[in-house]
Amino acid sequence: MKEAKKQGGLNAEIQSRIGHQLRAMYDDVVRQGVPDRFAELIRKLDGPEAAAAQIDKTDEGRD
Repeated sequence: MKEAKKQGGLNAEIQSRIGHQLRAMYDDVVRQGVPDRFAELIRKLDGPEAAAAQIDKTDEGRD
C-alpha cells in the first residue's frame, strides 16, 4: 500500500502574506533606530579597534 506523497511548505499566497507582514515589522524596527545607550556601547567597543587600525595605517606610510 503506497502512501500519497505529501507536499510540504506553504502556498504562494500564504508566503506572500507572511513576507508582507515581516517587511512591515522590519521596517518599523528600522525606523526606531538604535537606542542611545547601544550606540554609545558600540562606540566604546569600537574605540580601541579603530585606534589600532589608525596606527596601522600610519605605520604603513613610514616604510
